[in-house]
Amino acid sequence: MKKLIALVLTAFLFCQCQPSNNEGSSKPEIIQADYQYYQMITYSFENTKQATTTDDYLKSVYLPHLKKSGISNIGVFKLIQSEELTDLKTYVLIPFSSLTQIEDIYESTAAIHESQQASQAYITASQDEPPYQRMESTIMKAFADMPFMEMPSFDTPRSQRVYELRSYESANERLYHNKVDMFNAGGEVTLFDRLEFNAVFYAEVISGAKMPNLIYMTTFSNQESRDAHWDAFREAPEWLKLKAMPKYQKNVSHADLIFLYPTEYSDY
Repeated sequence: MKKLIALVLTAFLFCQCQPSNNEGSSKPEIIQADYQYYQMITYSFENTKQATTTDDYLKSVYLPHLKKSGISNIGVFKLIQSEELTDLKTYVLIPFSSLTQIEDIYESTAAIHESQQASQAYITASQDEPPYQRMESTIMKAFADMPFMEMPSFDTPRSQRVYELRSYESANERLYHNKVDMFNAGGEVTLFDRLEFNAVFYAEVISGAKMPNLIYMTTFSNQESRDAHWDAFREAPEWLKLKAMPKYQKNVSHADLIFLYPTEYSDY
């Protein structure tokens, strides 16, 4: 009897999935995603030769491959150097419509490398002369209050622009979700929007090195604008009220912030 029921259900579902006579030539319906996923790839370099080799690969091979695959609004950033910070790193920010799309890009990129339709200096580099010191990937899911990435627009030279990337870590998952709620239901995202922080994204990290944590990126025309915006944020009545709420106390155990600028071949 169980086998008979299973067969009937299978036949019913099969019939339900088939097009009717007047629909046989119609194209499959494209379902719009409710939110995006993001991948942040961080390349670390030991010297400028490595950085140049990877830049050439990203510019001439990887970004064109992503765009050919239907992905746009890709950001490529460098660290803003200072006396305290001299690391050589490149950050690549990619929006995806699904986790499946991330896997598809991973496999199709590997195929390009296998066929050597790519930058020879990057792909055929030896163990003794690698194109980077290390590569790290972080996978994120967009916040409910900002489900899609937004592109800022500035007139200032790229070298003057400030893209501030922040990571907030929490002591455990409960406190982490509390901090995410503070951004969404609590109103931090709304406040950043009111103060025109030009956010690119807010996201939950679902795979990365510093979990549990969230990451977001805000943008400014220059350093002076960035400092002025944060002064306004710290004095905003909404923030003063929000940070004093008992339910949102001690939900961040560590915070990292870095300043970036977009490369000439970045979409930003």
